[in-house]
Amino acid sequence: MTRLILIFGLIAGVIVSGVMALSMIWVNNHSSAEVGGDMEYGMFIGYASQLIAFSFIFVAIKTFRDKYQAGSITFWQGCKIGLIISLIGSTMYVITWAFIYNFVMPDFMVQFSTAAIESAKAAGKSEAEIAAISKEMAGYAAIYKSPFGFTFYTYIEILPTGILVTLISSLILWLSRKKQGATMA
Repeated sequence: MTRLILIFGLIAGVIVSGVMALSMIWVNNHSSAEVGGDMEYGMFIGYASQLIAFSFIFVAIKTFRDKYQAGSITFWQGCKIGLIISLIGSTMYVITWAFIYNFVMPDFMVQFSTAAIESAKAAGKSEAEIAAISKEMAGYAAIYKSPFGFTFYTYIEILPTGILVTLISSLILWLSRKKQGATMA
């Protein structure tokens, strides 16, 4: 089971880290005016890559159930497998983002804040709303200065997706086992 978890965790981690690294390098090589509109697409691409990467949780749980458990698995066994895979993939994502943020894009928060403010201006937001966004961005920048804050917020960005996919996959594969057992009896 350990080998299976490690393989699928590394696959998930390579996918989310690779897509994030490529998209952030792209963002870094374009002007902040171009980036403002593309950050929304970047978020969509980021979450889509998380879903694709964490779809391997389903494959891992099913493989474990079918190859090593004779077609039977409990919900909690599936959750254990999926949560460890989520943690491996998420940790690789956090490490990759820490490297990119600190060594490739140390001005990311400035770019991100500028894009958010420009987007608010383009949307016709009031001066008070723009000031609130500026204050919010300054708060994020302060949090990102702390290694704990940086790590915590980066995990929060990805780990819930892995947990959700784990719960859904575990439930589906546990229930499908129940149905197979009922039809065979």
